[in-house]
Amino acid sequence: MKIQKFEDIIAWQKAQDLAVVIYNTFSKSKDFGFKDQIQRASVSISNNIAEGFDRMSDKEFVRFLYIAQASCSEVKSMLYLSNRLNYLDTKTTKQFVENANEIGRIIRGLIKSLSKKS
Repeated sequence: MKIQKFEDIIAWQKAQDLAVVIYNTFSKSKDFGFKDQIQRASVSISNNIAEGFDRMSDKEFVRFLYIAQASCSEVKSMLYLSNRLNYLDTKTTKQFVENANEIGRIIRGLIKSLSKKS
């Protein structure tokens, strides 16, 4: 089945969910620089998936998927930092990191699939 719109991409859906969780979790943080960075990085994952999909080229889509993957890694790095700064407890950090890992695996699968086609 060919994906018709970016909203059908599981990685996009899960990235949106992660962004909502990140926004809600850090909404009251007084560390505005940290909050801004992790929120922007979390939104960047789904935005790059969407933008790449609508470029209508597998090569361009893959390029944007790599950017989404990098943003996913940035979110994970910041989650680890948030734990070290005691902004998140270890259990919550592990849960969020696993969500990011799942998104990353799906993105890597998409990259691999699209790269085989070209």
